[in-house]
Amino acid sequence: MAARELPVQYPFSPRTVQVEGGHQLSYVDEGRGPAVVFVHGNPSWSYLYRRMITGLRDRYRCIAPDHLGCGLSDKPGDYPYRLRDHIDNLESLLDHLAVRKCVLVMHDWGGAIGMGWAGRHPERVAGLVVMNTAAFRMKRIPLRIAVCRLPLIGPVLVRGLNAFAGLAVHMAVTRKMAAETAAGFRYPYGSWADRIGVLRFVQDIPLDAKHPSWPELVRVEEGLESLTGKPMLICWGGRDFCFNEPFYHEWRRRFPDAECHYFPAAGHYLLEDEFADIYPLVAGFLDGCHG
Repeated sequence: MAARELPVQYPFSPRTVQVEGGHQLSYVDEGRGPAVVFVHGNPSWSYLYRRMITGLRDRYRCIAPDHLGCGLSDKPGDYPYRLRDHIDNLESLLDHLAVRKCVLVMHDWGGAIGMGWAGRHPERVAGLVVMNTAAFRMKRIPLRIAVCRLPLIGPVLVRGLNAFAGLAVHMAVTRKMAAETAAGFRYPYGSWADRIGVLRFVQDIPLDAKHPSWPELVRVEEGLESLTGKPMLICWGGRDFCFNEPFYHEWRRRFPDAECHYFPAAGHYLLEDEFADIYPLVAGFLDGCHG
């Protein structure tokens, strides 16, 4: 992976840090100033935030990790890939970088991971940006994702046919992606081995108390209470097939003082569909958090 030429739209020099187990976690660390930590979900990677980072790095320190199994990070075949592991890895990275205070920007699974870290360290959180994600128990799962969790057929679909990362560039947007952009999203997931993390993320969705990640999700949810006084910006795509309106309303119920912006025509990858409108909202929110 390291020898391949990175996508043109990803004009960064990724760094690595070793996390537990001896695996290498890749991350972007661009710019100087107050820290902003961008936490992606599945099946994206730090590429999701490329335009945010290039726009903000003149006045903010922009940190964007690739979760283990994703992006340019290692993709070990024998790693557990549980929610707690991802939170621990984010914690290791931010401790390694001596991030004492930051604004978190979170999307998809990045919400549970980022909020998991924030609940452990509320004193280090300057603000929260939430985009089409969850950090609380919800038992809804779309059929197209449920199928990818099935034994036997799930690995064939996700790892063999690339039916998750490959199709997301079409299903997660309402505006057709340029071919170059779609290639960037698919870049780290070119083979069966490369897609192990994508499958494990799908399998790690805890829908009931029997799931091994259920207790950790409960801890993440319980930690939200310690964050209720933090500045929060919610930007939401209204045509998301996965994180739909009930999730949006649950965020608003839990954080009634949050600044909310709803984009009815945007899909799951709302930063692709509505970046021109969302970027100034995030930039202004960050300026307010550090003003």
